[in-house]
Amino acid sequence: MARIAGVDLPRDKRIVIGLTYIFGIGNTTAQKIIEETGVSPDVRVRDLAPEDEDKIRAAVDNYQVEGDLRRKVSLDIKRLQEIGSYRGMRHRRGLPVRGQHTKNNARTRKGKKTSVAGRKK
Repeated sequence: MARIAGVDLPRDKRIVIGLTYIFGIGNTTAQKIIEETGVSPDVRVRDLAPEDEDKIRAAVDNYQVEGDLRRKVSLDIKRLQEIGSYRGMRHRRGLPVRGQHTKNNARTRKGKKTSVAGRKK
């Protein structure tokens, strides 16, 4: 089992797809890493040679991933909240940050609606 950046990659997936299981590596970045290292994109994670695994591990070290990236994102959000920016206030209130309308949608950010008994007068 390949362990890269502290993440166990799924054995049965292609290496390009397996790399996307690392926080901070998406499809485009995974393809770029595979291109840099010269590993075949069709090879499965279980079939990776140890040399290829080391090459990929070295290439992933050039990117900010997992714990460092999570820390950076949370510090960025905290900074926005402290300076009192509009985006920071939206984060604090748990509302959509990127300009979406909230009259009818935004259930993911606002939470599930609950009815209050005996409200009608």
